[in-house]
Amino acid sequence: MTTRIITIDGPAGAGKTTISKLLSQKLGIVYVDTGALYRAVAFEIKKQNINWENNDALEIFLKSLDLDYTMKNNSLVLMSSGRDINKFIRTPEISMLASSTSAKPQVRSTLLDIQRKIAKKQDAVFEGRDMGTVVFPEAEYKFYLFADLSVRAKRRYDEMPEAVKNINSVEQDMQTRDDNDSQRQTAPLKPAHDAIKIDSTFLNIEQVVEKMLKIIQKA
Repeated sequence: MTTRIITIDGPAGAGKTTISKLLSQKLGIVYVDTGALYRAVAFEIKKQNINWENNDALEIFLKSLDLDYTMKNNSLVLMSSGRDINKFIRTPEISMLASSTSAKPQVRSTLLDIQRKIAKKQDAVFEGRDMGTVVFPEAEYKFYLFADLSVRAKRRYDEMPEAVKNINSVEQDMQTRDDNDSQRQTAPLKPAHDAIKIDSTFLNIEQVVEKMLKIIQKA
């Protein structure tokens, strides 16, 4: 069975998650947040106090990792050792740790297998940073979503709880993550050579999804 895979890559705050979810709903296919996998690794590293910069320690940790997706209410829910961890992996601390640890080739190799297994089973929208370049270079449709840094920072700021809001630190963290993701040697953040680039700076969610749908349905 050949499955239809759509990839949406881009930096943090470009609207990838919301857009990927809505696009998958309109197409009636599964949405996979691959960034959540990297956040899950970071969460377990922090929880287990793993010295991830030590390659031997990291290898042992990754072999014991038990990440999987389960279907709940027609959506894929990420599980770690049978536990739903989604509410624990969205903090700024975990985001930064995920950006750092995702540069490790061992981490990317481990999660690559999980992502490709999902793609073999069903049509899906995969959201991430290297979906179209590394994980699914043969994907039927590839999009690269981006926006001005200040706009992305404001979007992320608006999503955060009042107690931790600081627009300056959000923008600084986002710039640092952009730099880390785009400059790493392993699977850097960049558009696939055949990706369709969409600037969401002045577009709302519905407008971006409409653009994507027109391209997909035209084929």
